[in-house]
Amino acid sequence: MKILILGAKGNLGQQLVKVFQSDNQVIAWDKADVDITDRELVLKKVADIKPDIIINAAAYNLVDKCEASDEEYDLAKKINIDGPKFLAEAALKNKAVLVHYSTDYVFDGKRKSGYKENDEPAPINRYGKTKFYGEKRILELSGKGLKWYIIRTSKLFGPRAQSPAAKPNFFDQMLEISQAEREIKAVDDEVSCYTYTVDLAKATKNLIDSNKGCGIYHLTNSGAASWCGAARELFKIKNLMIKVKPIKSDQLARPAKRPKQSVLLNTKLEPLRDYREALKEYLRK
Repeated sequence: MKILILGAKGNLGQQLVKVFQSDNQVIAWDKADVDITDRELVLKKVADIKPDIIINAAAYNLVDKCEASDEEYDLAKKINIDGPKFLAEAALKNKAVLVHYSTDYVFDGKRKSGYKENDEPAPINRYGKTKFYGEKRILELSGKGLKWYIIRTSKLFGPRAQSPAAKPNFFDQMLEISQAEREIKAVDDEVSCYTYTVDLAKATKNLIDSNKGCGIYHLTNSGAASWCGAARELFKIKNLMIKVKPIKSDQLARPAKRPKQSVLLNTKLEPLRDYREALKEYLRK
């Protein structure tokens, strides 16, 4: 099959390219190759190559910048709402399947038991709103014959991307801070799941190759943790004597509110391995 991957030089995108290129023709586009916020350009370029599957791993994810700046919020809306809409239109016109990634931040975090795929989103920050409306733009074309998968995931970690715009993941940030400090503060009242990009890319391929129907799926590594809990697991695995001091989220000066409990419950697919096992593999590489 011919697979078009958007955001191909990002943290997830580069893993998707590796996984899919083994037995498919992969066309890897990053933002230098196409501006997904330009509708006419998207429609033309996709029509030129006529892919069987379009995988959108391009996204705006600067949560606090988006909250603090109207200009950044406008950019986030273009990338996270308009981009998926235009890709969905292109997929429909070319009879391609669209795969799009979303986030746990579409939920408000009030449900301690976690969120199933069909639970009603209620985002509490600007970034979450853009991702939610991006989902809605895809769903609006579902009734017109669009075949689609929306994969919600959270807190990605894995090999650093080629793209200069890619952010370092949480675990890399913690290791960098630990080189200069023996005590680190980390938020302990926000709980969610961590996701190894290598595992997510493989699971995405397995989903597409399966007979599972189109719809919304939740894919993260198993096991939930707060930022504080995950940092402690990291230093335990690395055998580093770093003290991680728990703090409340309101002790950090962050413009955007985060959901307190945003565990994504996977009720449709085979669960991925525990994030700690995936983290051990990542740290060995």
